[in-house]
Amino acid sequence: MTAHTVVITGASRGIGEATALYLDRLGWRVFAGVRSDADAERLRGQGSNRLAPVFLDVTDRGSIESAVAEVRRSAPHDALALVNNAAISSPGPLEFTPMEEFRAQIEVNLVGVLAVTQAFLPLIREAGDGRIVNVGSINGRVAWRYIGPYIASKHGLEGMTDTLRMELSRWNIHVSLIQPGAFATPMFETSRERGREVAQQYPAQARELYPGVVNAITGRPGKPPKYAPPPDRVSRVIARALTARRPKTRYVVGLDARAASILRRLLPDRAMDWLMDRVH
Repeated sequence: MTAHTVVITGASRGIGEATALYLDRLGWRVFAGVRSDADAERLRGQGSNRLAPVFLDVTDRGSIESAVAEVRRSAPHDALALVNNAAISSPGPLEFTPMEEFRAQIEVNLVGVLAVTQAFLPLIREAGDGRIVNVGSINGRVAWRYIGPYIASKHGLEGMTDTLRMELSRWNIHVSLIQPGAFATPMFETSRERGREVAQQYPAQARELYPGVVNAITGRPGKPPKYAPPPDRVSRVIARALTARRPKTRYVVGLDARAASILRRLLPDRAMDWLMDRVH
């Protein structure tokens, strides 16, 4: 792998931020996708002069095109890699999830990945030996209750990543999928905050049918599990996918993700449902 310039979406916090800073320390030129001046300044303060925040909203065509133009202008001859990491989530029962919320999560987590990939592919192809790494989730293989839109988007990302890998192989563009389990990132709280806003739209029947779920969404802070490790571990795996001579098609990251992946292969659906009810 010759590329040492990378674009990372969703780099304001969590796995995206950790990956931007990790690759910067390894000497990569990093274009870190952010959506606010405050996030841009914070990243600049933590990284070297190789790390360049770039404003990138994966749901906005103009924002994506501006980011592509900035990368082309700043690194016109560099081999380029792309890490699609941006994602959103909010908890709640599918029965009462507003359709606009369902669409919003699909738009960011799935449609946005393709929109950014399409926009950057000419740059990736021009230099040759490019890489695309999509950050999925073990939820792309194993379902949990009450995060249905997120799970639907990550299941979709599995198939889309497989298709991209096959379609782009003729240009020696490797496409890999990262499947993390639970990691200690701010997404747990931002997800719960979003869930509280969505829950305000629920009819009264939602609280009657799902009282424990609605009370948890509206009354408790979102926190990662106590066992959740820091996101740096995912960053190291992303770096391997970007630099390996022949990267894996999938990287399962985290003990919980590996255990769930194994059980998903061994157990029939109803046995897996029974188990997940008791551990989640």
